[in-house]
Amino acid sequence: MKKQLTANEQDELLSILEKRFENNKNRHENLEWAKIEAKLKANPAKLGSLDEMERTEGEPDVIGYDKKTDEYLFVDCSAESPKGRRSICYDHEALEKRKEHKPADSAINMAQEMGIEILSEEQYKELQKLGKFDAKTSSWILTPPEIRKLGGAIFSDFRYNTVFVYHNGADSYYAARGFRGLLRV
Repeated sequence: MKKQLTANEQDELLSILEKRFENNKNRHENLEWAKIEAKLKANPAKLGSLDEMERTEGEPDVIGYDKKTDEYLFVDCSAESPKGRRSICYDHEALEKRKEHKPADSAINMAQEMGIEILSEEQYKELQKLGKFDAKTSSWILTPPEIRKLGGAIFSDFRYNTVFVYHNGADSYYAARGFRGLLRV
């Protein structure tokens, strides 16, 4: 799914990301766009992943910097779960388990194809400190193996000024549930 971007596509994407960066300073105080842009230009595969995040309406933005790994953290910051990643089950095993009315894909498959990570519960809760996300939708989050072995998966949303974590069968899917991703650059 990831593709190599042309020079024009890279410039267009970088322009979108810079504008979003400038319009949402509260998500990344003390970070400089010039440094982020230099890292992005040095990593064309990462630009391809960001393009997929953008194409599926995730509105990726920088939400932090990991000093230990020298990486900027981009996360889907769309108000609701990305439209281009909804109506999907949790993982490939769940997709294969469905005999009827299969969804088009799964969250784990899509994330791998895009070159991004699905958010963990902790990462999802950290994102919610930067704004109100998933007030009308929900997002699959990384499910602990012990829950997944029993056929379940977890998802999260924001209601009543609270982040909720729920469970569902991993093979379930809903028009209002997608997933949010993380990309390290």
